[in-house]
Amino acid sequence: MKDKRKEISAEEKFYMASQWQLMWRKFRKHKLAIIGGVILAIFYTGAIFCEFFSTQDIYKRYTKYIYCPPQRIHFFDEEGKFHFRPFVCGFKRARDPITWEKIYKEDKSKKYPIYFFVRGDKYKLWNIFPSDIHFIGVKKGGILFLFGTDKLGRDMFSRNLYASRISLSIGLVGVALSFILGSLLGGISGFYGGAADMVIQRIIEFLICIPTIPLWMGLAAAIPTDWPPLKVYFAITIILSFVGWCGLARVVRGKLISLREEDFTMAAKIAGASDGRIIVRHLLPSFLSYLIVNLTLSVPGMILGETSLSFLGLGLRPPVVSWGVLLNEAQNVKTVSMHPWLLIPGLFVIITVLAFNFLGDGLRDAADPYK
Repeated sequence: MKDKRKEISAEEKFYMASQWQLMWRKFRKHKLAIIGGVILAIFYTGAIFCEFFSTQDIYKRYTKYIYCPPQRIHFFDEEGKFHFRPFVCGFKRARDPITWEKIYKEDKSKKYPIYFFVRGDKYKLWNIFPSDIHFIGVKKGGILFLFGTDKLGRDMFSRNLYASRISLSIGLVGVALSFILGSLLGGISGFYGGAADMVIQRIIEFLICIPTIPLWMGLAAAIPTDWPPLKVYFAITIILSFVGWCGLARVVRGKLISLREEDFTMAAKIAGASDGRIIVRHLLPSFLSYLIVNLTLSVPGMILGETSLSFLGLGLRPPVVSWGVLLNEAQNVKTVSMHPWLLIPGLFVIITVLAFNFLGDGLRDAADPYK
């Protein structure tokens, strides 16, 4: 009897659950989507608090350690003794006997234990709160290059963390602008029809016919070189949003054409609701699950757009750091063959795009929980 009661109560909970509860139950079953969501949560946490998680100042130069490879984290010393506190070894410079290139070898006589919440280079969290406490680091006199250094001896681990703030935020801001434009113009086009629909659809067709990359490159090249970094950031965001809204606007138009004659729409009109209220409060929420999926899958395109423009030298420029700006330094074969750690920003881009795609697939499946 108890088992039957439990089954009945479980069935009752299922049939009495709200749409969001059903979506969450189905989303939890999509393991890849959960993994993608966790990865994105880690990345965005690191981007938001990049000053705290970085190991040192991103503009600080170590002239003795130019193109220094990533340091290995050790738990065992040269005698095979285990240490609970991980440590890194120092470097000693040498020359390759064949190529005469400068190389770095581990100096196991110099050990630098890694500590949590260690004091280091001063910074301002969000340019507001001054501090010098870093999540991990070594004490003064030691070196810690988890991702190696670049051609000026700057720490690549810290620079990648700072770059994630720009690259990840530009995707969200760009998609937000595209969402507003697509929902607004698509809603007007689908709800009113007539001349407004014809004008908006012709504009969309014109923009879609233009090849995306040349359009982005042309608009980005028009940005004055003497603009401050903040202006360039918003200009690149607007450029990426310029075409991104077209696809969403066409879908919103099609949905509203099919929904504007439904009973709940007519009931809202009879009740005296304004056209704007009907679109925003009744029509758009009726296919909100699709809009969420569309937003999730659009972010990677924005991130790739910024990375491509910055990689080509047409987007963000130094001293601003983004994944595209960092990859701009790895354009030649010599860098790829001799300093492969400079390609780490590309790995972050790949992981972020895959995580967003996994999350989007999970949300797409959860959007229809009755299947």
